Amino acid sequence: MTATLSVLLVVAILALTPYLTHAQQPAKKIPRIGILNVGSSNPAIDAFLKGLHELGWVEGKNITIEYGWADGNEDRLPALAAELLHMNIDIIVATSPRGALAARTLTKTIPIVETFVGRMRGELAHPGWGVPGVSSMPLELNGKRLELLKEIIPKISRVAVLSNIIGSNAAQDPSIKDIDAVARSLGVQIQILNVTKPEEIENAFASMVRGKVGGLTVLTQGMFVLKRAQVVELTAKSRLPAMYPDSRFTDAGGLVSYGPNNIERYHRAAYFVDRILKGAKPADLPVEQPTKFELVINLKTAKQIGLPIPSKVLMWANRVIE
Repeated sequence: MTATLSVLLVVAILALTPYLTHAQQPAKKIPRIGILNVGSSNPAIDAFLKGLHELGWVEGKNITIEYGWADGNEDRLPALAAELLHMNIDIIVATSPRGALAARTLTKTIPIVETFVGRMRGELAHPGWGVPGVSSMPLELNGKRLELLKEIIPKISRVAVLSNIIGSNAAQDPSIKDIDAVARSLGVQIQILNVTKPEEIENAFASMVRGKVGGLTVLTQGMFVLKRAQVVELTAKSRLPAMYPDSRFTDAGGLVSYGPNNIERYHRAAYFVDRILKGAKPADLPVEQPTKFELVINLKTAKQIGLPIPSKVLMWANRVIE
């Protein structure tokens, strides 16, 4: 081999080296997010995706998203969580406390972000089991909703409380203790109607009618969100003034709702996903308090049941449905 040929060969090898090195490197793994949703596709999920996009994560480009829809059946959550985990998910986003619990029961290593941190938070509070997200503030807001119902109906003396408390004495649950304390301060007697499955909802309303309650407050629990159309319909048939935990109920025809902005919670969940993908430990991330609250009044429903809404309450409203 001549000196000239040897030099040319070396130059060729040096020129190809960057390409050969690049070809040998494995393709960068695209993070895979699993959404465990107790319901079905909805605008709140779009808010989560928008939040990811604002932080530089685009589905199909630098992130993959797998969906597990329970379609309103909470019993499906464990199986759906298992399916997502078999897809080599990097993070699970659970849209309900029971979804988060179902996922955490199956894995102690895959991070979980919850869009709706509710009363089951205590069951997830183990070392290394950090489940960050935005709180629904059930204990803090149940009493406030009863106060608002009293403002709307000053003479109300007996209120039904529709709850879905499983595995404990409903009367001893923190949610009930809190609302009972507020009720006593307002001079209101409460009738606890605890349902453990959807089939019991209709009977609960029959008990309200027999109990001659003057109003209803629905606790912040997933079953009632999923069955909100039925709950609102039965409330209308019973002609009961009712206070609901979020605007999904008033949008469905309910009278009044007060609670955190649902869209904001999902949008904020994207922040926690972003932090974890960039190396943060879930246990080091907080459960945040919501920053936006909505009082929504459905005047159409108020007129149907013949209930005048005080002007000062209307002034407090963030949104009025007419």
